Amino acid sequence: MRRTRRIPHPQELPEPPEARRHGGIVPVLAFAGITVAVMQTLLVPVIKDLPVLLDTAPADATWVMTATLLAGAVSTPVMGRLGDLHGKRRMLLASLAVMVIGSLICASTDDLTVMIAGRTLQGFAMGAIPLGIGIMRDELPREKLGSAMALMSSSIGVGGGLALPVAALVAQHTDWHALFLGSAGLGLLAMALTYACVPEPPLRAPGSFDLPGALGLSLGLALLLLPVTKGSDWGWTSAPVLGLLAASVATLVLWGLFELRTPAPLVDLRTTARREVLLTNLASIMVGVAFYAVSLVLPQLLQLPTSTGYGLGQSMVVAGLCVAPLGVTMMFVAPLYARISARRGPRTTLMLGMLVIATGYGAGLGLLSAAWQTVLIAVVLGAGIGLAYSSLPALIIGAVDPSETGAANGLNTLMRSIGTSVSSAVIGMVLANTSVTMGSHQVPSMEGFRISFLIAMGAVLAGLVLAAFLPSQRPSAHPVLLASSADAGPGPAPAPVAPASAEAPAEAVGRNVRHDGAPSTGP
Repeated sequence: MRRTRRIPHPQELPEPPEARRHGGIVPVLAFAGITVAVMQTLLVPVIKDLPVLLDTAPADATWVMTATLLAGAVSTPVMGRLGDLHGKRRMLLASLAVMVIGSLICASTDDLTVMIAGRTLQGFAMGAIPLGIGIMRDELPREKLGSAMALMSSSIGVGGGLALPVAALVAQHTDWHALFLGSAGLGLLAMALTYACVPEPPLRAPGSFDLPGALGLSLGLALLLLPVTKGSDWGWTSAPVLGLLAASVATLVLWGLFELRTPAPLVDLRTTARREVLLTNLASIMVGVAFYAVSLVLPQLLQLPTSTGYGLGQSMVVAGLCVAPLGVTMMFVAPLYARISARRGPRTTLMLGMLVIATGYGAGLGLLSAAWQTVLIAVVLGAGIGLAYSSLPALIIGAVDPSETGAANGLNTLMRSIGTSVSSAVIGMVLANTSVTMGSHQVPSMEGFRISFLIAMGAVLAGLVLAAFLPSQRPSAHPVLLASSADAGPGPAPAPVAPASAEAPAEAVGRNVRHDGAPSTGP
């Protein structure tokens, strides 16, 4: 029987010398995260003009947005697992390179098919965010890790929020292809900074890449998200939508059975089914729903003409500037998150963030009559979403082995993407079904905007209930048990593995993982 001994928790250990040399990691990785997040909202200012710009039907033009969403959903768990196996920095650079190639393809074409291919490549870069979180966990000292992961996690919203006014300004005054040239430039800059400032963590996961699992998950997600994003266009009860949803359920069930029997799965479903991981991922879906609702409602309300009686009559650029505080506030709450989480734990921070979001949407029901009111809503919601998003990686990391960080955060990012997809579909349907006729056009109604806010508030309150059942995480309270060094056999000393939750699985206790990721050779 193994002898066990208590070793200091990583938060009790002195800062390693190599961690002191990597002061540029946080801003560089945050910049990379913001850069790839820009891809999600890059074309929002010109979305209504895409049918004319690409000489295609409106239903076909929406594929330019859908392709990026689908690719981002597929890439996050896949790139996370590849990073665990082959190096997170290497896969981060690969993600950014794919984004640059996709941007250059889009910048050089007016053909719909080629544009969709380029936008698909842009979407694959979303895997950079969980990879960045994994690098931070491997490289940063304790006192910097909380706020750093908070900023990286929030970069999804920061990039999306900041992209709106900039993209609107570019689209209004230059050729729209300049948007893609700008994103390619950002990608190249992020690659250069990453290469120069970010080290390659030595931690590796054992095993090999689960190609059948990756293909099965990709197919299942595509079959799920395709009808979700196109349901409003095809009809929710149409044969294609119902058939694809049924096929997605069957595919994901078969994929899950395969993963449970695979020695080195793409996604460890046993870990994913653990209470803290499962509830965190479900709460992430709800936060994703809440985040995307405001991005859909406020720009349309701001740009509707005043002749509607409720539209605010603002230009594309002004509308983007009014929504921009959403992303800016998310960025600035990262230090606040670190302080609250250090005292109360990430579960409390997640719940606080959800309460702020619910308050913002509730107040927004009566604050939609002036541009300054939309700015206020954006600030409040940005603070709440920033706190909630910042909490998610800490909750996930506290429940998984260090060698699974990339894949686990990739799956969590996927859950947020599913939330935004559901939000886009449901709110799009609500706005379409409650629209009113103005002249020869159908425009969203104030009733539709308020119903959308109620849906977002209901989703985040459901997430709050889920978060209430998460176990408390007070890192310093949970010692780590590892095999005694006398039993470990020859070779490097095992790195501390520290589940932050009190409900860490029994198999994690005594598990040895060397710093290179290989299993210990001890008996």
